[in-house]
Amino acid sequence: MLSLACVVGTLGVPAAEAGQTAGSGAAAQSPLFAEAVKAASELPRLHSVLVSRRGDLVLERYFNGARATRAVNVKSVSKSIISALVGVAIDRGLLPGPETPIRSYFPELIKDKDDRKHRITIEDLLTMRSGLETTSNRNYGAWVQSRNWVQHALARPLFAPPGTEMEYSTGNTHLLSAILTKATKSSTWQFAQDALARPLGFTLARWPQDPQGIYFGGNDMLLTPRQMLAFGELYLRAGRTAERQVISENWIEQSFVPRGVSRISGQRYGYGWWMRELAGHDAFFAWGFGGQYIILVPALDLVVVTTSASTVAEDRRTHRRTLFELVEDLVIAPMAAAASTQ
Repeated sequence: MLSLACVVGTLGVPAAEAGQTAGSGAAAQSPLFAEAVKAASELPRLHSVLVSRRGDLVLERYFNGARATRAVNVKSVSKSIISALVGVAIDRGLLPGPETPIRSYFPELIKDKDDRKHRITIEDLLTMRSGLETTSNRNYGAWVQSRNWVQHALARPLFAPPGTEMEYSTGNTHLLSAILTKATKSSTWQFAQDALARPLGFTLARWPQDPQGIYFGGNDMLLTPRQMLAFGELYLRAGRTAERQVISENWIEQSFVPRGVSRISGQRYGYGWWMRELAGHDAFFAWGFGGQYIILVPALDLVVVTTSASTVAEDRRTHRRTLFELVEDLVIAPMAAAASTQ
């Protein structure tokens, strides 16, 4: 069996040809996944499927020209990584705790006409319950074209009292990136490099910044599929690598407590992680636009990673639904069945 350190150590292995296995051992060729691989090969938007069980990399396939060593835009999977960074900052005493009002970091809020904004906390940003009008979906373009993303997000009117209703908004996690920048006295990229990437054995690529130089919080991070897998394994292992505790176990437990429900998808949300039942088991997942996923099934000691084309196209929603069905029916369900006979 491969340990988490071994999974991380495979990051430098030469890439497989498209549609070929880059994993190691006979398990990677297991007939258990034959139907999944066949179905995956028929999805024109799919780039990769990786599966680890008990830390063992049991499936790794690439499609449509993708390569193991090519970093991909993981889109909103970035939100789960920002959540991890907030947890590390709290563990290290750089942030007081999730209940901290964000006005401590944005004194300009004191001048806002709506004094309810003074009650917005770090936890409200983590759980998408800030009450601030969303900067995503129809409002996304105006936000990222603004001269100051932080000020634009803070200036949004409240649609609900802070801490009550969930409204998905990338502006919330970008505010967390701004808070991390202030609290750590370094960039979010540098903190992520030191706090997460280096303990996991890789170098994190730089990703876009806002006009003030704050690294985009909650979108456009760049990771390889194996780096995504290593991050998922870290959460499955209660924040530990073979050498150290990277994220506290308590933070990970708190991250998986449902604190809101999306009015759009109907799915539950914690500290930057989505959750639902898959094949009869509780699953927690980081979810990025277009089909970027890190899916954890703790009862099966299972991590599933997928990457896909993130381009805007009419078939992207169909692809996402089909991909989720593939993972549930052809990966998780067979693994659950196999585990029940062991």
